[in-house]
Amino acid sequence: MTIRKLFLYFLPLLSVATSCREDELVVPTEYDIIGDESREGSVRGFYLVNEGNMGSNKCTLDFYDYHTGLYSRNIYAEKNPSVIKELGDVGNDIGIYGSKLYVVVNCSHKVEVLEARTGLRLGQIDIPNCRYIRFHRGKAYVSSYVGPVLIDPNAPKGAVYEVDTLALAVTRKVSVGYQPEEMEVVDDYMYVANSGGYRAPDYDNTVSVIQMVDFKQVQQIPVGINLHRLKKDKYNKLWVTSRGDYQGVPSRLFVMQKKAGYNRMIVTDTIPVACSNMAFFGDKMYYYATEWNNYSASNSISYGVIDIRTKEVISNNFITDGTEKEITIPYGIAVHPETGDIFVTDAKNYVSSGTLYCFTPDGRKKWSVRTGDIPAHITFLQK
Repeated sequence: MTIRKLFLYFLPLLSVATSCREDELVVPTEYDIIGDESREGSVRGFYLVNEGNMGSNKCTLDFYDYHTGLYSRNIYAEKNPSVIKELGDVGNDIGIYGSKLYVVVNCSHKVEVLEARTGLRLGQIDIPNCRYIRFHRGKAYVSSYVGPVLIDPNAPKGAVYEVDTLALAVTRKVSVGYQPEEMEVVDDYMYVANSGGYRAPDYDNTVSVIQMVDFKQVQQIPVGINLHRLKKDKYNKLWVTSRGDYQGVPSRLFVMQKKAGYNRMIVTDTIPVACSNMAFFGDKMYYYATEWNNYSASNSISYGVIDIRTKEVISNNFITDGTEKEITIPYGIAVHPETGDIFVTDAKNYVSSGTLYCFTPDGRKKWSVRTGDIPAHITFLQK
């Protein structure tokens, strides 16, 4: 549908906000009318974090409100005018746990903590080169490269930090593999995808297993090189992506699950598709791939659907009306937990505003909206 844009520049408010920052301009929130209102169900809306360009402190936060049908772009600055550098440099993940919203800001080496319903800042947790966040039994867990943001064949092993969500303080830390990425907890074991990305071409190829009670690494399972995504489906199977080496070793998707006689996960399947990111709804996994090749200096882009029960590809494209041609670089994916609407973000050229697309469950474009730079990660807010 056509979006009527409402760029609300409140000049009186600008002068007040500017004085809070000693002549630093606070960019006001912009609003677009989407018109996809819904007061039914338990989802109030969703937050989208835009990564922003590295070194520019351009990480921003957007919010879509299903009650009003308004998409709010760059809400953090106006809500928190006293924070000098706003959210910071490169927003790498986002999640809601309890009443708090957590934004992992990679190159600013911190996790920003906000009130989930208002977007007001509560504080921050300092974690070096932090990457992704998960929650378990009252704690937050953050993966970290530990070392500086630097390609280095001698880059150190990474770690997972445990954070008390009441005190907003680190309580424990465990060393894992090189440059860890996403993680999940199944039956009191945490599984962590290690990439080794800073040590290319000597990538890591393991998933670390952490025993949660003692918070110790008890195993490293070989899976595939340069691992990235690791997500749990409703059957407690783990889906793990390998980015390959961008040359001769392609991106692949692996499945880990428990087998008789094992108390922890093992690799059971290799699915011969490239996969950059995924999202689940019912018995389906929606995925896309943006697979870079150093030889051709180009991306191969694809979309698909997998039946998580049979582990078979049941469709080579979840977008059915041809509008995937509008998407330059798919960069994030999420599915509304109740309606099944599919969201795909487009990073475009990585240096200017991106686009968020919403598709119906049968793959037709429902609406799209302009976002901040490099839109990437979505989390849904419950009522």
